Amino acid sequence: MLRAVSPTTGQVLTEHQAHDGAAIEERLAAARAAFSSHQRRPLPARAELLRSVAEELRLRRDELATLMAREMGKPLGEGRAEVEKCAWVSEYYAEHGARALAPEDVPSDARESYVSFQPLGVVLAVMPWNFPLWQVFRFAAPALMAGNAALLKHASNVPGCALAIEDIFRRAGAAPGLFTTLLVGSDRVGGLIADPRVAAVTLTGSTPAGRAVAAAAGRALKKTVLELGGSDPFVVLGDADLDAAATVGARSRLLNGGQSCIAAKRFIVVEGVRDAFLERLTVAMKSAVMGDPEHADTTLGPQARHDLRDELADQVERSVAAGARLHLGGETPPGPGAFYPATILTDVEEGTPAFDEELFGPVAAVITARDEADAIRLANATSFGLGAAVFTSNLDRGREIAEVEFEAGACFVNEMVKSDPRLPFGGIKESGYGRELGAFGIREFVNIKTVYVA
Repeated sequence: MLRAVSPTTGQVLTEHQAHDGAAIEERLAAARAAFSSHQRRPLPARAELLRSVAEELRLRRDELATLMAREMGKPLGEGRAEVEKCAWVSEYYAEHGARALAPEDVPSDARESYVSFQPLGVVLAVMPWNFPLWQVFRFAAPALMAGNAALLKHASNVPGCALAIEDIFRRAGAAPGLFTTLLVGSDRVGGLIADPRVAAVTLTGSTPAGRAVAAAAGRALKKTVLELGGSDPFVVLGDADLDAAATVGARSRLLNGGQSCIAAKRFIVVEGVRDAFLERLTVAMKSAVMGDPEHADTTLGPQARHDLRDELADQVERSVAAGARLHLGGETPPGPGAFYPATILTDVEEGTPAFDEELFGPVAAVITARDEADAIRLANATSFGLGAAVFTSNLDRGREIAEVEFEAGACFVNEMVKSDPRLPFGGIKESGYGRELGAFGIREFVNIKTVYVA
């Protein structure tokens, strides 16, 4: 049984019977049959489907935002923005996908030689609850544009979102089986990966989940893309615009209740401006309005599940016990909801949970660096490598830090780390491998095929 529980009230919203073996078999067969047909569809027809998907998303924007608010606590304004972003990525690949998939001539000894990009087959997606629409569409839009079929195993606490996505594709005109939702638990993932009708796997989730999926895919020799956790550094140098840095930093830390892999988590500030930055960051973090995500003025909803909130509170408590200082927030409020306040920890050192672990919630860890070199060292002193940001008025130096010195897949200067359909997205180290989005993303799940004509 898959159960959606309101993180606002703790009440059960819906219950869904999990698909049994027969239902899974039926859906796998339908996905494979849909791929056989879809791979032969011309690119303009694939693009038209994605445009219809974008239209359907916008028609149901408020409904989908409300669904996300109820199932995982996202404030309505953020939910509407997420729906719009899903429409954007659909339209982006409808417009630009054919160019990324165009054959590339390569001179050789042959009369004719070129590289062709052909779909792999059915792509299994194991997706998380934090961006229950966006995470799915950023894989599905390029995968379907490339000619693949999609099979979704969504997080068990957002079954309504999973079924709504399938319905959106159906209403947009997708053939039966082209986009299929499976209501199953994590225990079914290994068997799905091993099934010969599944050609590749993509996962967004925790590092342990990534290891498990990669191991299963390795045994089956299946292509994988993994977007895993992050403990993104947000570096503030001595010449930074502190007002802008604090405003952007707080927005990055509080967006989606802090439940984002690419949220700013470790605020590494050179000591000369540490106090001035902390003062501004405190004001910005205090401005968060915590409450019911369906209320218009709420900017900080509950955490998605009570166990996740309790885990976050434990990480804060262990960090304080290890020497960090609680500067703001840090007290779990009473009541039935999974709420946790905007929180700032200072005096955070290497070796504490707030430095070493991913804090998946509205907790900012402020770390003092001796100088610029120490700040960069601290930024890279993590097992993760998803995103990184640096704030400085010296754009040449900022560009060099982002391009050369940061160890991460997405590096931003004077802006928060964020995903964009036009730019590749993904990490290194324990944050995973492979890329989504952009031209690189659509080429992850294709056969890069050499064609040689003598």
